[in-house]
Amino acid sequence: MSRVRAISLFSGGLDSILATRLVMEQGIEVTAVKFVTPFFGYDILRDVETYRQETRRKYGIDVTVVDISDDYLQMLRNPPHGFGKYFNPCIDCKIFMLGRARAMLEEYRASFLITGEVLGQRPMSQRRDTLNVIERDSATRSLLLRPLSAKLMKETEAELKGLIDREQLLDFSGRGRSRQIALAREFGITDFPTPAGGCILADPILSERISRVYSGTFPVTHENINVADIQLMLIGRQFLLPQGGWLILGRDEKENQRIGELQEEGDVRLFIEERPGPVALLRRSAELYSDERARHRDIDAAMGLIVRYAKKTEGKPVGGRVIVVAGQIRRDAYREPLEDDVYQAWLI
Repeated sequence: MSRVRAISLFSGGLDSILATRLVMEQGIEVTAVKFVTPFFGYDILRDVETYRQETRRKYGIDVTVVDISDDYLQMLRNPPHGFGKYFNPCIDCKIFMLGRARAMLEEYRASFLITGEVLGQRPMSQRRDTLNVIERDSATRSLLLRPLSAKLMKETEAELKGLIDREQLLDFSGRGRSRQIALAREFGITDFPTPAGGCILADPILSERISRVYSGTFPVTHENINVADIQLMLIGRQFLLPQGGWLILGRDEKENQRIGELQEEGDVRLFIEERPGPVALLRRSAELYSDERARHRDIDAAMGLIVRYAKKTEGKPVGGRVIVVAGQIRRDAYREPLEDDVYQAWLI
């Protein structure tokens, strides 16, 4: 008899860990799939193998990491079920990921899908009616098993066919975590994440920046935004300059380095060498300006910001020479720091 296989949507949180292990306890081979986008889990892509090894060591789970960034950015244009309190499309996010997982069933010779959802745990995306909508719109109604709340729900195809024993599944509900923690101990799991909103789209400040792109109030549009643009939105001080430019200003050495890593052709890089200070990037400078004079005015404004945020002298911002690199052209010029009341309205 061939072995039963399943695919688990693996967030890395306690519920997804427990749901995966609960099904594995019945001798079912589970592939845990960790979807990543610039809004959640993206740093894993820097060292996927270490993440896989740590997940196996801590939880006994084999995980596959899948980058869904490009398609996810398209989904954000118009999620049919709208957004939560901020720019978080929680229902459509789950529908989207389940659809991707469903498409992987044949490749992994899997019979059904697993999630760590708990009935009533989240007010928007884990109500009973919402869970039904997610199943319907992802075309997974007969395929999707929620092991932690299975006994409170209609039997799935996997249960009806005897692929999994319903009696060994659970009836968790609500927002408490005591039963989850007790189950983790039974599995010998002690090092697990604390509950937290891991999605950047639910952050009130960062989601506001990103929502500007999709509302048409940002220099970069949802038609041409890329992953590096999103990553730049999540770091540093952000400015919309008077002539329409987008400037990112590093707040420390780590952010300065990251800005350099994300620089692309067409960007202008600015920095100061004579004392510690920020690195700045005028993003997509080559394409966002129709008027070269406007571009130079924004570069001048950015130079004033560089010296404003560079290390102070006797507690005050002072002028300095700012280096400007645009493609193969490098120049430097002395600038005085901008006064605070000049640029405050540019901050986003």
